[in-house]
Amino acid sequence: MSLQQALAAKREQRGEEILAVFDTAFGELLAADPAAFRVKFRKMAASAFAFYRGTASLFYRDLTEERDSGPYLDERTSRVWIHGDLHAENFGTYMDANGRLVFNVNDFDEAYVGPFTWDLERFAASVALIGYTKALSDEMITDLVRTYATAYRERIHALATGAQGGGKGGELPPFTLDTADGPLLGALRVARSLTRFGLLDSMTEIRDYERRFAPGGGAVELDAATRYKVLAAFDGYLETLPESSLARPDSYRVKDVVGRRGVGIGSAGLPSYNILLEGNSDALENDVVIYLKQAQTPAVAAHITDERVRGYFRHEGHRTVISQRALQAHADPWLGWTELDGSGQLVAEVSPYAVDLDWTELDEPAEIAQVVADLGRATATMHAAADDESGHSLVPFSTERAIDAAIAGDEKGFPEMLVEFAHAYGSRARTDHQIFVDLFRNGRIPGLRQEAGIPPAA
Repeated sequence: MSLQQALAAKREQRGEEILAVFDTAFGELLAADPAAFRVKFRKMAASAFAFYRGTASLFYRDLTEERDSGPYLDERTSRVWIHGDLHAENFGTYMDANGRLVFNVNDFDEAYVGPFTWDLERFAASVALIGYTKALSDEMITDLVRTYATAYRERIHALATGAQGGGKGGELPPFTLDTADGPLLGALRVARSLTRFGLLDSMTEIRDYERRFAPGGGAVELDAATRYKVLAAFDGYLETLPESSLARPDSYRVKDVVGRRGVGIGSAGLPSYNILLEGNSDALENDVVIYLKQAQTPAVAAHITDERVRGYFRHEGHRTVISQRALQAHADPWLGWTELDGSGQLVAEVSPYAVDLDWTELDEPAEIAQVVADLGRATATMHAAADDESGHSLVPFSTERAIDAAIAGDEKGFPEMLVEFAHAYGSRARTDHQIFVDLFRNGRIPGLRQEAGIPPAA
């Protein structure tokens, strides 16, 4: 066999592995809504990073089949509440329950309990992919990953020891308008300039002196039976809200309901609904839009065998909400769960103050390094939030102390482990992306028939 034939055989084998993972992760949803997955896969085909974002299931398959547990994992550090899909674009702003704009980790759909290093490795590989798209050298990417690792380690140590104001109880402030700088402060300022009225104006209209969802724009009118089921699910959701969430009973009054179908990279094929609520006053500009969407099994769950974790959650909606409340201090007061047609649902506000970190304008290595360091600190704070002091019994120990002790066993090896992984998996993801594009465009993904040809110009 020639070298070229050997490489072709290797790509073919990897393609079969990718297809097998896709079938397990997406098979049922793809069969139910192939059009949504055609959109999802086109978005994933756009870049290696987009492909990486959409393939957490492949990432964890590779991570668990090809690596041992590593020197930093033990009984405790393998049982930390983790984000599950921690990449460079899963950070942004939100308005917390105290009315404060915060920049932090977002999108907790994949959150679970598992090894803390899995979050760090997934983020490190995303840095390698972003660095490659910005034509940064391997040495620069190495420096960025080391910067992230160092910032994470320093913040975990501060939280574990109480050094530099790092004890529990909020002594280390989150990234807010008063404490953030650079691109993080820029995102917070953009979020502050946004308004609830602007969000409502983009989604609703006034009819007969009352606000209703506007037709079009992805909204789907519901038949009477579906509307009834959604409203029944909404009643169940109200029972999951903390008592402190809403003080005005009218805030629960439903004004309108529409269906939506997710076509994003993470939500393809999932039915979802938007519900328009009265808000905290009679003024129409204070109305609130919440969404209800079917929650899915996180990719990491297939690789966690601990029955204490598996048996803790009622369903995936419950898991998503409990995880977010554990990982995110002062979470969205509208955050809750319910059931619809036997499936767990996540419910939360469509926030007018959500702004994702924009990497398109981040090109200078020094500025990128500043951001990466801040994200390392944010990651450490997230890992430290959900433990014996968070009110959840699933992780009954101090996570920051456990992680701090584990890293202390090999301080020098910690950043180098992440550097090695970032380069190796970044390279693999770029190759996998090329394989995926060829599979997709040649009609080799089961359930996605080739589209009709483009008609010739007249």
